[in-house]
Amino acid sequence: MSTALTPLQNFNSALLETTPILRKATSAGRRLAELKGVSSTIPNQEVLINTLALQEAKDSSEIENIITTHDDLFRDSLFPEGIVGSPAAKEVSRYVQAVRVGFDLVREHGLLTSAHIVSIQQELENNRARYRKLPGTSLKNSLGEVVYTPPQEPDEIIALMSDLERFINDDTAIDADPLVKMAIIHFQFESIHPFYDGNGRTGRIMNVLYMVQQGLLDSPILYLSRHIMRTKADYYRLLQTVRDTGAWEEWILYMLEAVEVTATETISTVLSINAGLAEYENRIRAEFKFYSPALLSNLFNHPYTKIEFVEHDLKVSRLTATRYLDALATAGLLRKHRLGRGNYYVNVRLYEILAGVDA
Repeated sequence: MSTALTPLQNFNSALLETTPILRKATSAGRRLAELKGVSSTIPNQEVLINTLALQEAKDSSEIENIITTHDDLFRDSLFPEGIVGSPAAKEVSRYVQAVRVGFDLVREHGLLTSAHIVSIQQELENNRARYRKLPGTSLKNSLGEVVYTPPQEPDEIIALMSDLERFINDDTAIDADPLVKMAIIHFQFESIHPFYDGNGRTGRIMNVLYMVQQGLLDSPILYLSRHIMRTKADYYRLLQTVRDTGAWEEWILYMLEAVEVTATETISTVLSINAGLAEYENRIRAEFKFYSPALLSNLFNHPYTKIEFVEHDLKVSRLTATRYLDALATAGLLRKHRLGRGNYYVNVRLYEILAGVDA
């Protein structure tokens, strides 16, 4: 079935002025502010950006049935030259880079434009296809039945994306909480479905970038994919209900709940990473003479590291880097693995935090 998609310039903001939405927006915003504060306690934000983006990449891609293991994903991002890793892991790794591309653009320009969205999708899909130009795209349910046909004409897609760009970047477009506006933006983008591939993952990256653009977060560390994966049936049902009946309240409440639940879980993860940083700092300081902030950052920027990374980050020789890593492995802080003719080292504590299993 096909439903005409209404430009957001015609959005009726009165639909948002319900007591449940106002209450939920307040509680979700409060929890998001708490996450922003907790994350600021980690001096090196790259630790959070890198590690949480890896977890999000796995979860977001799983929604699209792109399945990989933590081990494949972590190793593939460690060895981009293709020594290891499945095609799925490589596709998931591109998600991490797409987040990076989008974050850098938002930081540089203070905007999230149509051109930025195209750049994110191109990084995800490793192509230059841009917006759809051919008709025929439709969305189907689990039975293979067409439930929604998005805009088909190239001119309409371009017009709707221009309208969406204005809505994203004009804070006076509607009188609504930014998190409520994010829910509307997500619905509109997924309904335009402007690309041949990667719409779902691009839309989920847009969520966190919009929060950064609005100052709700300092860096892209809140990802909704795990919550969406757990509630996948509700997610798609509520998207379609808005298209069919214009029932916005339940959809917006769903997205606000996703923010609140995910912020709560991310606070726990950030606190665990912070505790892991403190534990490793204290142990390395106490047991070895080679502690440095650069070494600690190297170990927590990614669950896996290797000799070349330590050489580069600490400006030491290969022999020295090897000695440091082997000593940390002997102490049980790292786990050493052989791969081909080289070795890589797993940060035991960080792996457990991100994967929820033993390294």
